[in-house]
Amino acid sequence: MKARSFLEIDDLSPTELSRVLDLSEAPAQPLLQGIGVALLFEKPSLRTRNSSEMAVVQLGGHPAYITNAEAGLDTRESAPDVVRTLQGYYGIVAARVFGHDKLERMAAVATVPIINLLSDRAHPVQALADLLTIRQEFGSVEGRRVSWLGDFTNVARSLAIGVMMQGGSVSVACPEGYGPSTADLERFASLRVHGGSFEVAASPTACVTHSDVVSTDAWYSMGQEEEAELRRPIMEPYRVDDALLKLASPTAIFMHCLPAHRGDEATSDVLDGAQSRIWPQAQNRMHTMKGLFSWLCE
Repeated sequence: MKARSFLEIDDLSPTELSRVLDLSEAPAQPLLQGIGVALLFEKPSLRTRNSSEMAVVQLGGHPAYITNAEAGLDTRESAPDVVRTLQGYYGIVAARVFGHDKLERMAAVATVPIINLLSDRAHPVQALADLLTIRQEFGSVEGRRVSWLGDFTNVARSLAIGVMMQGGSVSVACPEGYGPSTADLERFASLRVHGGSFEVAASPTACVTHSDVVSTDAWYSMGQEEEAELRRPIMEPYRVDDALLKLASPTAIFMHCLPAHRGDEATSDVLDGAQSRIWPQAQNRMHTMKGLFSWLCE
């Protein structure tokens, strides 16, 4: 087992990232036979839990779903002490948390890999599934234009990094105050060495025009429900509908990490349309978790 934690998508090199994607499409091998994987969920999820559990099962391991009621991260017990306990039982600890700092403090004391299943900063396992979906559609991410509309979320950040690492270009259109930070822009500039590019578009139409992939996320995430009414009028110009999608390449696909609020960030016509790949994308969450776990076992 590699003694490597995976907290952000660029914890992998471009070569390693490609290897994980390759393994995601390879037949499952019993690489986790006799090994337990702790799946610690401070923040609940449908896709992340089920995709992670089934990936472990396919590799012959034992997944253990642990809720925060049992672990009490930084309340009942410190996050590092939780890991010190779990690594005595499990070969991998994967955690879905609110604050990214918890993962960093876990990784600092861990003797087993720590996997980020989502934090407020990054969603690298979602980015793996997104990159695999693009690769399956076009053969490669390299040279493809990926557009992002709406709030520049943790999902957007991880996707942008992954696309640039694979030699693709990223264009984003976000309302004022909801776009990438100065630190994000500096980070993206450093990634151009891999052949990718990043731009902040002047409008949703400029962002989407000639794109190969149009992607978005919910206008409000778990824990932000009270902001829904505030955000809707701000985000409305960034809704993906048929008219906007028609500006993309004729062979473009639409992606969404789900869950989707139909009629908000995207219309049902788009979500259910011929260009939508949201269901293969969701299924790829399982395949790429299998690829990541397999890579750790190489």
